[in-house]
Amino acid sequence: MKKLLKFAILLAIIPMLSISSCKKDNTTEPVERQTDPEFQTLTTYMAANSMDLSAVVTDWITSASAVAGSEANYYIIDLRSADAYNAGHITGAVNSTLANVITTAANNGGKPILVACYTGQTAGHAVCALRLSGYPTAKVLMWGMSGWNSSLSASWTGGTGDVALSSANWTDAPGAIVDNVEFDDPDLTTTATTGATMLAERVAAMLNTGFQGITATDVLANPAGFFINNYWAEADVETYGNITGAHRINPLTIAGGEYKYLDPEQTIVTYCWTGQTSSVITAYLNVIGYTASSLKFGANSMIYSDLTAHKWDATTVVDNTLVTK
Repeated sequence: MKKLLKFAILLAIIPMLSISSCKKDNTTEPVERQTDPEFQTLTTYMAANSMDLSAVVTDWITSASAVAGSEANYYIIDLRSADAYNAGHITGAVNSTLANVITTAANNGGKPILVACYTGQTAGHAVCALRLSGYPTAKVLMWGMSGWNSSLSASWTGGTGDVALSSANWTDAPGAIVDNVEFDDPDLTTTATTGATMLAERVAAMLNTGFQGITATDVLANPAGFFINNYWAEADVETYGNITGAHRINPLTIAGGEYKYLDPEQTIVTYCWTGQTSSVITAYLNVIGYTASSLKFGANSMIYSDLTAHKWDATTVVDNTLVTK
């Protein structure tokens, strides 16, 4: 009889334990996002010294038509190969490399700096570095040397295409953007201890690593393998659509906290219209500790035929003067 009584009591207790356990699970506090002290030191310094991303991507590009005729007013750095530079460059331009652009800029003699490359994309990395290194007015030459003289336009013309229009991983208009959630800070690697020295070290590392770009073909083949950020306005997504699984984080700032929506465990692929803005953003993200890559030629490489604006057109290139060395 005692055994039967104990068994009955046990049967009565088990459901109560189950209910108690369920209640405990339902009241579990959400995991707090983790911050990184070095990342916080660096980004706090940058935001406090007018180097938030919003400042870096303000008035950062200018056209060939705006520069032509006043080349002598600029300190022009040409990042193309020595052979390409010698075959024809802008009057007064000096030849350099992405890795050496900060050293070259020191010879600017007080002139505003203009950076040219083949397409305006590598120059985006350079201008980001310059703006974080004491040259806040440095600018990219829009479309690169492809936009300066029609004899050099092949670099850009070859970058256009419609690969997304036949891809199952392109979501047609009005698009379907993934909701943003917060992630931990990236684990910033640095040997420096102050914001200023961290920044100098990180900029140098970014430049030495070189231009970080990826093709639309590679991204569309496996969009789930990346954290994709569509750096467009909402209305643009509704007009053209988006890469399947893409986020839309714009604005993207330190002060506004939007950086928290970036996943530090994935490669951040940013795409814009032409690959020029995304190049600046990619360089910036690599500086502050993310692993980032710019989608080359932007929407021009994915939906060129559908674009009604922000579109490369070789027929509009003005044949500005080239000099040889």
